[in-house]
Amino acid sequence: MECADYLIAVGGSTVDPMRWLNKWRKAMNVVWTCHMLARLTVPSGDILRSTGSYGTIKIHEDEANADAAGTSKNDDAAAVEFSVAADDEDFKGLVKEKRVECFRRLGNAARIAAALASGAETGIHGDEGDVRRRREAFGANTYPGREPNGFLRHVWNSLSDVFLVVLFGLKDGWYDGVSTFLVVFLGAVVSTVSKHGQAKLFARLANEPDDIAVTVVRAGRRQEVSIFDVVVGDVVVLKIGDVVPADGVFLEGHALQVDESRMNGKPHPVHVDAEKSPFLASGVKVIDGYGRMLVTAVGTDTACGEMMSSITREKTKPTPLPERLEGLASSIGKVGIAVAMLVFAVLTARHFTGSAQGKPLFDKQHVTFNTVFSACNRIYQQVVTIIMVVIAIPEGLPLAVRLTLAFSMKRMVKEHALVRALSACETMGSVTTICTDKTGTLTLNQMKVTEFWVGTDRPEARAAVNGAVVSLLCQGAGLNTTGSVYKPDNVSPPEISGSPTEKALLSWAVAEMGMDADALKRSWKVLHVEAFNSDKMRSGVLIRAANATGAVIAHWQGAAEIVLVNCSAYVGTDGAAHELGVDQRRNLEKVISDMAAASLRCIAFAYKQVNGEHSKIDDEGLTLLAFISLKDPCRPEVRTAIEACMKAGVAVKMVTGDNVITARAIAKQCGIISDNDRNGIVIEGRKFRAMSPEHQLEIVDRIRVMARSLPRDKLVLVQRLKQKGHVVAVTGDGSNDAPALKEADVGLSMGIQGTEVAKESSDIVIMNNFDTVVTATLWGRCVFNNIQKFIQFQLTGNVAALIINFVSALTSGNMPLTTVQLLWMNLIMDTMGALALATDRPTKALMRRPPIGGTAPLISNAMWRNLAAQAALQVAGMLALQYRGRDILGVRDEKANGTMIFNAFVLCQVFNEFNAREIERKNVSPECSATKCPWASSP
Repeated sequence: MECADYLIAVGGSTVDPMRWLNKWRKAMNVVWTCHMLARLTVPSGDILRSTGSYGTIKIHEDEANADAAGTSKNDDAAAVEFSVAADDEDFKGLVKEKRVECFRRLGNAARIAAALASGAETGIHGDEGDVRRRREAFGANTYPGREPNGFLRHVWNSLSDVFLVVLFGLKDGWYDGVSTFLVVFLGAVVSTVSKHGQAKLFARLANEPDDIAVTVVRAGRRQEVSIFDVVVGDVVVLKIGDVVPADGVFLEGHALQVDESRMNGKPHPVHVDAEKSPFLASGVKVIDGYGRMLVTAVGTDTACGEMMSSITREKTKPTPLPERLEGLASSIGKVGIAVAMLVFAVLTARHFTGSAQGKPLFDKQHVTFNTVFSACNRIYQQVVTIIMVVIAIPEGLPLAVRLTLAFSMKRMVKEHALVRALSACETMGSVTTICTDKTGTLTLNQMKVTEFWVGTDRPEARAAVNGAVVSLLCQGAGLNTTGSVYKPDNVSPPEISGSPTEKALLSWAVAEMGMDADALKRSWKVLHVEAFNSDKMRSGVLIRAANATGAVIAHWQGAAEIVLVNCSAYVGTDGAAHELGVDQRRNLEKVISDMAAASLRCIAFAYKQVNGEHSKIDDEGLTLLAFISLKDPCRPEVRTAIEACMKAGVAVKMVTGDNVITARAIAKQCGIISDNDRNGIVIEGRKFRAMSPEHQLEIVDRIRVMARSLPRDKLVLVQRLKQKGHVVAVTGDGSNDAPALKEADVGLSMGIQGTEVAKESSDIVIMNNFDTVVTATLWGRCVFNNIQKFIQFQLTGNVAALIINFVSALTSGNMPLTTVQLLWMNLIMDTMGALALATDRPTKALMRRPPIGGTAPLISNAMWRNLAAQAALQVAGMLALQYRGRDILGVRDEKANGTMIFNAFVLCQVFNEFNAREIERKNVSPECSATKCPWASSP
């Protein structure tokens, strides 16, 4: 058969069979005609067409099938056409509206997969052309996001400030008028360019964490692709913690349960199977089991995509720091308005009651509206000058905040940290405690089998182990797993996928035990599966032999001490079963503890012959098969990074599911605990759970390691630390870490091996190692420090200008610093000052200081000291020039005196900017900025 034609006809009524028979015949004629035209007019390259309510995808069979048929893979005769309802709304809404009747009418998931040129085992062809054609036919797995404000909108927002509008009408002379217009225009341009650029940057960086990796099956092999590259027809592999990337139907799997609360608000889990509930909606979370799904809709055709495209998302939420800055600006504004009102009252009284050189300032004999209005206008201009000094602070601070946040976010991305929430940039600088997991964060997460025990013996090679034991071990490793072994040919090494633990066990079974994964799947049928999770610390599978015996066996694997509890016998290397007595159990427990003391992770394999099939996998009276030890070495940079945290006053606590002995050994290697730490506590999760809240609060500061912990233990630990006043950061990579990540002040998900639930619950996605966590802390402190520098710089200049003009207005009725001069000065201060101070890189000194803390004031004591000294120096110098400047310099022109004061004041701000670069140190020359690992060489 050269080709096969499939048409998915969806919707409609079946009342008139002859009518539908005619429609079916017409549809088949259209498909056949299109097929014949393609063969006559189109070259042998792959093509895609859309016709009415269906699309035709033409792909070639693989090379092996073409060779078996005796034809070339480029021959049109070997092409297979598949027709699918690409444009049919019924097909698009199959999962979105959960159309069970439509699903049954189309057949099962396997038939839909065949119509979509896919397969439950092999997936789609997956080459570039195939993916492109599917994307053209069914759309991409994206949806339109919220576009940032355009450039003109930012221009309008910048020019709509009420003070700018007032300034345009103040001066009636062309010199002052043009000067005011230019400075206002330049200020608006600078603000517009900054806002527009930072909005685009924030939008781009905020979308980067959404690009997650999805495991799909293409051309018979598993591979990871971007979620945006998932297409209709893809077979997606799902496991605990994953988020369903698109709408689809269930193909195969075991005990698959999902959380649909995000979509329908129902908190209880939903069981997914092939018969009653085959639908998987985009965005739901897998909470148990594993399976495969066939993608039937992507992008805006999904329920999640339709919802997300219809709402407005604001990624850049308001952050705590701007709120604190707004409070500071409000307080300063109130002071400025009070001073302006006082100046207005004094100048008005002086004008209408005072005199100059023996002549009254106001002629009471000739009172006209113009004279009164002109006088009030001149006084009002001087009052606005004071207000302009004050509003420069709230006008300049937002620019500095945007610059420093954008700069830090961009640098953190280069350091492999994707910021999901802007507040995390600031909060990381206040962190006092980091609660971290072990696997993949402190360790390399590169598991490797180092020891192999059968009973109480440690065989040197496979030949020393009975064949029946080897066969049982292959069953336990190859079938009790969510990983897979793909062997492309007899020469190439097998491609093994799965979690690091699964890959290590499968690699060992293939290399050392000679496991044939394909033969194993043909010989045994999986009946039931109990997937691994952090609560049970084990997984089980019930299998039945495909031969005539029909033997049923239950296999278990998991944490050795947990599996051993349920074992009543063990097998030796000769295959003989022995009763597990007290002495033998004690010897096996010693094997486990010795492995743990060597920082090895011990996995136990056990099995049981079962009479008949059961709905639950039997876990009583098991027979122990073997102990497998896994080595996961610490990351080389972790010890140095943890030492840097401790020097910076940040405590590091390790929370792990390993036993106490293993956890203690790893913590010592990483430097979390030491022999000199007399107060440190290593505790098990069950002991911590048994304590009262008061007792937990009492010891929480002393906890260094929490072993055999459950997700609830990590959450309670974070809550107790926050109650003690700590600012807590939590690292995690599993779906079980999601509650603690959300509860923490800053959640950091490890994006290398982390689940999508963990990433979604976090504020920062760490794409590299634990040292990136230290880098994030360093940049968090840098953000706060840079804002403090700019505040000191702004306040010093503006307080000095305010005092100078206020004192001059009260004593002489004139102000040496005019409105135009202050506008130009503030323009330079707000732009150049913000660029210079808000984009300073972090220095080594930042990691030698204690944490900032959540309640640290914006203006520290050192800032008040610097501000008072600098402002007093500037005020003294400017007032000296105001009253004695012409005498000192021998200048007679009054205007020249004002020019001298303005130039001297500007030079003071230039030198003040150098002073503001270092707050704590009296030496104003800045310290060398930090390198990639600034803590590595800190003295």
